[in-house]
Amino acid sequence: MFEDKNTSKTPLGNLGEFALIDHLTQSVKLHNKSSVLGIGDDAAIIEHSKHQTLISTDLLIEGIHFDLSYMPLKHLGYKAVMVNLSDIYAMNARPTQITISLAVSNRFTLEALEELYEGINLACRNYKVDLVGGDTTSSTAGLMLSVTALGKASKNNIVTRAGAKENDLLVVSGDLGAAYTGLQVLEREKAVFKVNPNSQPDLTSYSYSIERQLKPEARKDIIDLLDELKIIPTSMIDISDGLSSEVFHLAKSSHVGFHLFEEKLPVDPEVNLICEEFKFNSTTAILNGGEDYELLFTIAQKDFEQIKNHPLLTVIGHAVDKNAGCQLITGLGHQIELTAQGWQSFKDKEN
Repeated sequence: MFEDKNTSKTPLGNLGEFALIDHLTQSVKLHNKSSVLGIGDDAAIIEHSKHQTLISTDLLIEGIHFDLSYMPLKHLGYKAVMVNLSDIYAMNARPTQITISLAVSNRFTLEALEELYEGINLACRNYKVDLVGGDTTSSTAGLMLSVTALGKASKNNIVTRAGAKENDLLVVSGDLGAAYTGLQVLEREKAVFKVNPNSQPDLTSYSYSIERQLKPEARKDIIDLLDELKIIPTSMIDISDGLSSEVFHLAKSSHVGFHLFEEKLPVDPEVNLICEEFKFNSTTAILNGGEDYELLFTIAQKDFEQIKNHPLLTVIGHAVDKNAGCQLITGLGHQIELTAQGWQSFKDKEN
């Protein structure tokens, strides 16, 4: 986790837009040969002559996608990059460049934005991705952050959501539900703080879940592993909106159904303990929580032996006929129809 160090507060009005951009990006370094020209001109120049280029964009808005009462700005910058890199990895591709656009109100100081960009720059260094451009403007409604990621892959290696066939195995990386339980803990502590601002919560027993919420990591290691094993998934997606939602996306695009086995769903012991504390089922957190940014993919049965018992991968089900739908098979063998209750951007908050 990160520590905040800046104590001075410089109003943004002291700089102006162009001086602000120069200040925030002065330490940016390029890591990829494909980045011909980065920040400093009207447009960046990217050259991927032998590969296809992939592009993904996400918009993060204060009060909707993040809460600065418990999300440090350095963590926000890091997470904003991870969200986009994860989309590129979900296509079995390699991210190479990002752009950052920022709308910010006058309650933010220069030092606050330096913290944000520390997180952005750290993510770029860790994943060897180049920050090559973007935009800044003023806002009357807090902070808005838009990140666009570019990546590359050979045509034969790109994996989409369409491609799963009946009897393909459904595989997930890592474990699930921790980002959701971390969010529950943070929201509870926020409510306690509102009642008693002098309270000092002890969050040591929730450290894994909180870090999964505040500082997720995109699964570059899984793409490296699949490449090493010479496995190209038949379909793939990242888990941002909850496992059940992503299963439905794969099912819809691939024209298949899926059977998931509840006892196979990977979960960290800490998640189980938090679920017991908050009195909800861990399966609910896994299916509907979201923001785990693990990779969910299908592989042909012939590839099973190569991933069998691998500590980073778990087979949680298989593809079935489209008419069978998407079902969760409980430990007792009961079939429960899956429902997608993950994040919905335009959901009516009053209903």
